[in-house]
Amino acid sequence: MRIRIDAVDLPGRTRPAPASTDGPAYADIHVAVQRRDRPAELLAPQPGDAASATWTLECTATATPTGIEVTGPYVQDRLGRRFVYLSWCTVDDSGVFSMFRRTKLMLDAVPADVLAAAAHHGLLVGRLGLTDADGGPRYARVEPPHVTWTAGPGDQDGLSPGHEDTIPPR
Repeated sequence: MRIRIDAVDLPGRTRPAPASTDGPAYADIHVAVQRRDRPAELLAPQPGDAASATWTLECTATATPTGIEVTGPYVQDRLGRRFVYLSWCTVDDSGVFSMFRRTKLMLDAVPADVLAAAAHHGLLVGRLGLTDADGGPRYARVEPPHVTWTAGPGDQDGLSPGHEDTIPPR
């Protein structure tokens, strides 16, 4: 099975410091999918001002007595809850990525019928906007209605440009 993440409404390449707190400003913002247990290994970083971003992840869907279990190199597993991390990073002048925030796309929040159909057909698609109510990068746990999950045919290539681009750990 594949998981395709279709993101729109990215927040931009810069984020000024909030006026109400002592929070930092961010410049040259990018977002990418984080590999399981390897926070520095990022799949296909996209600039924060892109019109949209798409990532396609290979995974395995296994039927269990409690439902469909999804595993794969980009599927995180913490305390039995499976999710995909989108890591928000800044990029410095030497090309070093520094994470400042993460978004958790919660796979256990995918409706059971949608997940079963995706396992059968080969594709689970999550669509979401990546700008929060304050105009910054969406972060923390994301569940419906902030992400819409659908199943689709998995016989299409569906790979995003640069799919194989991974930032290796430093």
